Amino acid sequence: MKEAKYYEKINNKKVYCMLCPHNCTIGPGASGKCRVRKNVDGRLYSINYGKVTSLSLDPIEKKPLNRFKPGSKILSAGTFGCNLKCSFCQNWTIAQKLPDAMDVKPGHLLQKALELKDRGNEGIAYTYNEPFIWYEFVYDACIESNKEGLANVLVTNGFVSPEPLLDIIPYVDGMNIDVKAFTPMFYKDICGAALEPVKKTVEFCADKCHVEVTTLVIPNLNDDMHEIECLAKWLSSISKKIPLHLTRFFPNYKMTDKQKTPYETLIRARETALKYLDYVYLGNV
Repeated sequence: MKEAKYYEKINNKKVYCMLCPHNCTIGPGASGKCRVRKNVDGRLYSINYGKVTSLSLDPIEKKPLNRFKPGSKILSAGTFGCNLKCSFCQNWTIAQKLPDAMDVKPGHLLQKALELKDRGNEGIAYTYNEPFIWYEFVYDACIESNKEGLANVLVTNGFVSPEPLLDIIPYVDGMNIDVKAFTPMFYKDICGAALEPVKKTVEFCADKCHVEVTTLVIPNLNDDMHEIECLAKWLSSISKKIPLHLTRFFPNYKMTDKQKTPYETLIRARETALKYLDYVYLGNV
């Protein structure tokens, strides 16, 4: 474990975590909503520091990033835990569980990335689960890889507080940010979070690094064309050149009662978004 950043000690050995907008107050022996930031005797620790559950050399388009170093590959690493509770989670076995993990130091991850350069590797992507709740490790690894000229990519839900985002963004080259839906009620009921902090992350990062956005289109939950239009219109108000990925839902985790997204729905959604954005892609098809 490593002592966490962005927290304050309060009374009775409780701590106040300020990494994400949940702002958890955590008692001794307990963890925050992410389950990976734990109060140990009045100090907050990251229990997933250096813990890697998934490691793979992937095409950059798999992140998905279609307009950032296209045709290249990137070493992708993930840990466990998440600060959202999405009922449809596609990586729930690591995001919502505490699985076995390998011990990996930031320097070891960097060395692996450098060894893979001859196979087309351009850097490191922090992905598979939520990288911001792996913050201390990701921050340390980003600084080291940045010194070596490697690209750092975050594949994130964007639910992070302003200060930690401001501190790490100088070392980040690309981001794919999930906008799960464009209604606050969806975020509250389905994800256990809020939409506005995610919107602020997209707006802040759009001119700081390369940003692409992904929305998983779920039948009868966020597939209304008016909602898709509002999402695309908002993105275009930031920049028409932000790529939007509309991806197909498949039943998973706690949402196995829904059908997969009809292909026709995705086509209509893409046509709607293209009225406002230059680049709209379909995924999981």
